[in-house]
Amino acid sequence: MARHVLVAVDDSAQSTDALEFACEEYSDATITALYVLDPGDFYAVSGVEGTAMANYDEIQRHHEERAEEILEAAREQAAEHDVELETDHVVGSVSRSIVDYADDNDVDHVVVGSHGRTGASRILLGSVAETVARRSPVPVTIVR
Repeated sequence: MARHVLVAVDDSAQSTDALEFACEEYSDATITALYVLDPGDFYAVSGVEGTAMANYDEIQRHHEERAEEILEAAREQAAEHDVELETDHVVGSVSRSIVDYADDNDVDHVVVGSHGRTGASRILLGSVAETVARRSPVPVTIVR
C-alpha cells in the first residue's frame, strides 16, 4: 500500500479527477498535491523581447498567486473526503519536475490526469502523463 502519494494538479478537469481518485483510493496515505510553474509560461505572457525581462518578477508573482489558488482549491476538494492534503509548488519543466519531486521526497506512487489525446495531437503536443509514467522511479496511475 502506498504511504506517500503525489498528485500533479493544475486547473484542468483531468487534474480534479486525478485528485478525486487519489483521495478515494489512498485516503490512508500522505497525499501531496504538486503544482508546477513552467517558466516558459512567464515569457509567453509578454513575449521574449525586453518587456518580458522587465516584467519577469511581476509575471512570476502572478503565476505563483495562481498556483496558490489552485492548491487551495485542491485542499478544499480533499477536505470533502476528510483528507488533509499537503501542497507544494515548484518552478520547472512539468514532467521533469513531477518525476524529480517524487524521487526527492520519498513518494511511492504518482497520480496524474491525462487529457486523453491520441494520434497527431498527442505527438505534436506531447504528453506529460506519458513522460511521467516512462521516467518515474515509482508506479504511476494515469486517470482519464
